[in-house]
Amino acid sequence: MSTRIISGIILLPIVVFFIVFGGLPLKAAILALSVIGMYEFYRAFYSKPKSLHIVGYLFAVIYIIFAEFFVNKSNMFNILVSSFLVVLLVAMVCFHKNVNIKDIMVTFFGFFYVCFLISHIYLVRQYTYGNFFVWLIFICAFGCDTGAYFSGMFFGKHKLIPALSPKKTVEGAVGGVITATAIAVVYGIFINKYFMLENVNTVVLCIITGIAGSVLSQIGDLAASSIKRYVNLKDYGNLIPGHGGILDRFDSVLFTAPVVYYIMLFLIEVL
Repeated sequence: MSTRIISGIILLPIVVFFIVFGGLPLKAAILALSVIGMYEFYRAFYSKPKSLHIVGYLFAVIYIIFAEFFVNKSNMFNILVSSFLVVLLVAMVCFHKNVNIKDIMVTFFGFFYVCFLISHIYLVRQYTYGNFFVWLIFICAFGCDTGAYFSGMFFGKHKLIPALSPKKTVEGAVGGVITATAIAVVYGIFINKYFMLENVNTVVLCIITGIAGSVLSQIGDLAASSIKRYVNLKDYGNLIPGHGGILDRFDSVLFTAPVVYYIMLFLIEVL
């Protein structure tokens, strides 16, 4: 049994535990993933940690701890982001010999790319019927990944974007979307049959989420590959044996979590 499979078997019940419990345990897990993921991202650009990155970690902690508050009060989130940027710019002025615009951009982007995107796992879980729909995040990400792998293996002929990922094919990408959407639909039918959620067209929500989520999942994967190629890295880290770092394992989840959240937010109100 390969190291990758063993790691997956160990990781699965841990993920399930935090998702099922939700609330503070999940928030703590998301905070840990955010900080570790941001560390991996910053380390990809710098061989030695920079003091400025502490600002990124600090604002990540503030955002995750008060996530519900910032979501419900959009103006307060704007204030948080503006304050973050101002602090970074002040640091560049006061410590101009050691801080430059690249440092500012990497620190600022790292917060949004890792912390902001992954926080949507928690936001989905805490929303109406989130205990059901949070699983769509992983169905879209891992279902698409599995479907793309086997579709590419058996039918792959045309390269997708070889400059970013030489092994990915158009056929694999299409197969990934079909697989993830099919699993999402089956999941939606299951929910509809046994739980009958009020004021929600579960199957329609799962179809739309399955298609959009699986497409964004692959974009997230390719985006991570693009960043790694730019900084000449194979993996972001080695925290998870056989998988790499947190960002290597959750690169697609970073994109599926927001799409599930915003589609759910819209469709629950409309459908």
